[in-house]
Amino acid sequence: MESLGELIRRWPPGAGMHAEAERLLDALLAEPAVRELKERHPELTRRDLRVNLNRIYQYVKEKRNCAACPGLDRCPNDIEGYYTVLECEVQNGRAQLYDRKAACGLLRAREAEQQLRSRVRSFHIDESVLGGSFSPTEMVTIEPERSAAVKHLFSYIKTTRENGLQKRGLYLYGPFGTGKTYLMCYMLHELAKSGLSGVIVYVPEFVEDVKSMLDEPARLRETIELMKETDLLVFDDIGAENLSPWVRDHVLGAILNHRMNRKPTFFTSNHDLDALERHFSFTHRDGEEAHKGQRIMDRIRPFVEPLWIGGGNKRGLA
Repeated sequence: MESLGELIRRWPPGAGMHAEAERLLDALLAEPAVRELKERHPELTRRDLRVNLNRIYQYVKEKRNCAACPGLDRCPNDIEGYYTVLECEVQNGRAQLYDRKAACGLLRAREAEQQLRSRVRSFHIDESVLGGSFSPTEMVTIEPERSAAVKHLFSYIKTTRENGLQKRGLYLYGPFGTGKTYLMCYMLHELAKSGLSGVIVYVPEFVEDVKSMLDEPARLRETIELMKETDLLVFDDIGAENLSPWVRDHVLGAILNHRMNRKPTFFTSNHDLDALERHFSFTHRDGEEAHKGQRIMDRIRPFVEPLWIGGGNKRGLA
């Protein structure tokens, strides 16, 4: 449906223009959207509609566009994601038509998703996973071996929504590629809908990044404070990092010490908790330090519920 301006430019001058306007008005009055408008506002006369021919035409055009919506990125309306709404008021005995723009469902959904994403920060995690299409049914049915753990995760999300932040987090462990990171991203996405903030950190790359921040103390402090204060913190693939005593004791230790008994911390790992303690007890610089491993595990073990995530490796599968 072309613009009213283009139609007017082709109208003949004088009386012919008036006749064309009347024919256009008749065509618009036959439109379902205009019939519905008149049913809602029987006070509208033909003269009222003629005076507002431009508004009526725009209203009908955008109604048609929305009925055959090609998607938000190809929205043909004047303002992407918005359509015209007509409202009527009676003033001094005459009906007055007013138009306004309203956001469509697709735009509202996109803005809601963007707002959710703004609540979740990631460090070295693929952003597409955070904003992906999550299927709770598939999470349970695709791999029966992990269904009990997945159902427990769903229960944890429900409890947090109903009762607020829990003091204990979850420790998801199991073989490579069984969906542990995916499940944590799903949890962050769902709890962001309740207004909670979240951070997910891929630990092996984060550890190397932290080492490079030694020359940027302000940036390092800001990063550590963010992880201390966020509502939900996920350490992804912990135990796979090349550990140094300083990162273990002064970065991870400081973050975990601040969060325990305050806010939940979550982990994914290929190690169970005992194996993770052995990992923390050894560094290439200082060798075996069992008491250091035990000390950091005292900030993890009592504050998580371990969940085994079994099944086959799904990475690289279409």
